[in-house]
Amino acid sequence: MAEQDQIIKAGAIGWAAHGFLGRRWGVSDAAANAVLPGSEMITAEQVHSSDAIIVERAWNFANRPRADALVTNRPGLLLAIVTADCAPVLLADQTAGVVGAAHAGWRGAHGGVIAATVQAMEELGAKPARIAAAIGPCIAQESYEVDGRFRAQFGPGAAQFFTPGKIAHHQFDLEAYVAFRLEQSGVGVIERLGLDTYTDDTRFYSYRRATHRGQAADGRQLSLIGLTR
Repeated sequence: MAEQDQIIKAGAIGWAAHGFLGRRWGVSDAAANAVLPGSEMITAEQVHSSDAIIVERAWNFANRPRADALVTNRPGLLLAIVTADCAPVLLADQTAGVVGAAHAGWRGAHGGVIAATVQAMEELGAKPARIAAAIGPCIAQESYEVDGRFRAQFGPGAAQFFTPGKIAHHQFDLEAYVAFRLEQSGVGVIERLGLDTYTDDTRFYSYRRATHRGQAADGRQLSLIGLTR
């Protein structure tokens, strides 16, 4: 993993134009040009779903579809995910020339957004074993306290993703859980960047941190991936 001017790169997908961007950039066209000059940035209306869409052409932002993952094999289209504690996942199969981006909060990850993303990539010729994935900045386990009702939704088989917290609470490892769902989907290479959005307020927006501080919680950062023309 390398970082320059808050554009964070992952070695596992280094062949593809990509970047996990910090709060310096916000959500802007300048960010897109910094990652893939001359590209068209594609976003969806993220709703914590398990829906993945194959992108064949750019669409109007006002009419963007509701989904939480995007995949494409079209050069010049830059797939964009916005997050502020949820895990952004960028995926790429170099042999097939297919890339994907997924917004994996706990709801989406638990609901199957990772599997849906891999399946959509397969429809374009990707093979799970050839796919490399990078999990970008997200809330870390030590920062992610959850209650017993949250824990119960994952069942007894998910004990490895929780550690004891204060009475009747737990600490949830979102990054490890997303990596597990990638493994379940057969993804060949998984890189975990290990960057905590909650504790690093100089680089990242964090919805939970802002809420705890009584601040506006509307800041988001971009994660981008695309194919060069």
